[in-house]
Parts: sequence; C-alpha cells; structure tokens
Amino acid sequence: MRPIVIGLCLVLGLAALPARADDASDAKNIVGTWKLVSVVYEDQETKARTPIYGEHPKGYQIATPEGRWLALVTAEGRKVPQTDADRAQALRTMISYSGRYRVADGKVTTKVEVAWNEAWVGGEQTRFIRFEGDLLHIESPPMPHPNLAGKVVRVIVTWQRDQ
Repeated sequence: MRPIVIGLCLVLGLAALPARADDASDAKNIVGTWKLVSVVYEDQETKARTPIYGEHPKGYQIATPEGRWLALVTAEGRKVPQTDADRAQALRTMISYSGRYRVADGKVTTKVEVAWNEAWVGGEQTRFIRFEGDLLHIESPPMPHPNLAGKVVRVIVTWQRDQ
C-alpha cells in the first residue's frame, strides 16, 4: 500500500508543476510563414515599452520543416532612400537575419548565416517562444541592441500565422 501512496503523491506533485514546453509540438507549430503584428522594445532600465517600428510595422518570418529560418522586419512609414543619411536611417529601421534554427525548452535558436547586422553573423540568436492560437509570441532576453547604440532592451514580437 505504501508504494501506491508514494506513487500517487509523485503524480499529484508533478501535476502541480507548471507545464514545460513540448519541444516536438513547438518544432511542428513554428513551421510556416508568419506575418508581423507588432514589435515592442522594453527598456531594461526603465521597463518602458515602445512600439519602436511604429503601430503598423511590416515583416515576415519563415520557418521551414528542414530547419531554415528567415526573419525580416521593417518600420512603418519608411521612405525610399535618396541620400547616404536616408540609407543609414533605412538600415536602422529594419532587422533581418537568416540561418539554421532549432527548437528546445520553449526557445528557438538560430545560428545566423546572414544578417543586416554583420556582428550577428556566425553567432546565435535565442528567443523564447509561446503559441496562442494563430499567434506566435517571440521574446528576446535582455540584450544590447545594435539599432539603439547598444542600449539594453528586451524585444517582444508578435506574429500571426499567414493564411
């Protein structure tokens, strides 16, 4: 009788733990084309949240079943660059990178092969992922951001599955 009670306690104890991400399910769910909904930067010092690319940024993220990742984000209201200053501003109002990805422990990690920011090439970008119906929420850990002169922010991005 005692082993049954111990087993039942273990089962009940495990049921009380928060659910851990299911790697196989996350890996399957992330595959597809996702349209950008929003990008918010959270300042690590003040915790202020800013829709840094505007209320209606543009972008897509593509994750293939073979493990290829491509993300492109551009700010709302970008203009066709005419000068070197315009071209520099265009670079500061976008993010794009691609490489091989893997999913584990509620995170997606991309081994960056090409990026708008050469400093990311050869490194890894890790993001926390969470699915909510047709929405994919991706959050970065706090990091110095190259488009903000190294200011430390947490990037919070929401994507909607493209139909």
